[in-house]
Amino acid sequence: MTHTDNHFPDHTTEAARTSKVAFLGIGNMAEAIMAGALRGGLDPRAVQATARHRDRLDRIAGQYGVDTTTSNPEAVAGADLIVVGVEPEQVGGVLDEIADTVPDTSVVVSLAGGVSTADLETHLPESTAVVRVMPNTPALAGAGMAGLTPGAHCTEDQLQQVAEFFALSGEVIVVPEEQQSAVGALSGSGPAHLFYVVDAMIEAGVTLGLRREVAHRLAVQTIVGAGALLQDTGEHPVLLRERVSSPGGTTIAALGELDNRAVRAAFVSAITGRFRP
Repeated sequence: MTHTDNHFPDHTTEAARTSKVAFLGIGNMAEAIMAGALRGGLDPRAVQATARHRDRLDRIAGQYGVDTTTSNPEAVAGADLIVVGVEPEQVGGVLDEIADTVPDTSVVVSLAGGVSTADLETHLPESTAVVRVMPNTPALAGAGMAGLTPGAHCTEDQLQQVAEFFALSGEVIVVPEEQQSAVGALSGSGPAHLFYVVDAMIEAGVTLGLRREVAHRLAVQTIVGAGALLQDTGEHPVLLRERVSSPGGTTIAALGELDNRAVRAAFVSAITGRFRP
């Protein structure tokens, strides 16, 4: 099935908040999505999470109030959405494990980079709906970005169902499968790039004589504020940058220093070099 519309409403339905969701392999990324969805209104009584280690499940249950189990087949029973959060090399084994117990109406969602929708479908009963998702860790704060690619048997309604679920923890876009690597390079890895920049800003502030906690607060709020300005105005970042750059001022001099050191080119190379389509 071909899905061409990548726009979804910026709201979620009651069904998205009450759907039964099974998280198979509640690692860092799956936990971020779960926590963001709970923050966005997902009913914790509708969540079942699995992991290999009981101590991790005990911590998840105590912190979020969700049900946990070490049994993947048990977790998927009656689930509307099945979110597979294990490492790519483990996905096939987990899907084989649940293949006989996946409800006919469930949508299987994979967070694993590099595992195609066709690969997912080979481990599941014929006509099972699958969706491949590239999320990022800001989902934990309800500010994630998720790129969705539906499989061959996923209907528009099922895709909408998955989109509304991920909208509980941030923004959602639908992309062709061949663009998933680019989404991973830009938004999946993107938070690490920004954390790198913020760390450098903090160190610069300390070098200039600020206390570390003061430099941290200034740098973090600057990033938050700049992001909000980009989102709220919808203006091109070049225009917003120019408004801060007075002729002959310190800002334009600083930008010149970054250009002299090819920082822009380094960022482009870092993002594109390892993730060619």
